[in-house]
Amino acid sequence: MKQILPPNAKISKEAKETIQECVSEFISFVTSEASGKCRKERGKTVNGDDICWAMGALGFDDYAEPLRRYLQRYREIEGDRANQEKGSSSNNNTITEENRAPLKFDPVDKRNSSRSSRPS
Repeated sequence: MKQILPPNAKISKEAKETIQECVSEFISFVTSEASGKCRKERGKTVNGDDICWAMGALGFDDYAEPLRRYLQRYREIEGDRANQEKGSSSNNNTITEENRAPLKFDPVDKRNSSRSSRPS
């Protein structure tokens, strides 16, 4: 929340708690939709693709597409890490801190085009 607010803005404890409740409800809402899809398809595990599908199905297309790109990039990085770890056991390569850093994902700004948000 602080990233989108002016630097001198304060967030009350009550506001933080309210946002947390909303986020929890949103997660349950999306997960329930994804879980329903899995049950219909006889799947046992909800994965990232199911969550992206649910976001789109529920009308959150502005968020679903950046999430798909983020998930794709995450999988690429995880694949690279796994390959490096395999290589390090045989030739002592090390995984750099840069490869261990979490992906940066900018918030979608509805005032501007949401299509411009890209994970790095």
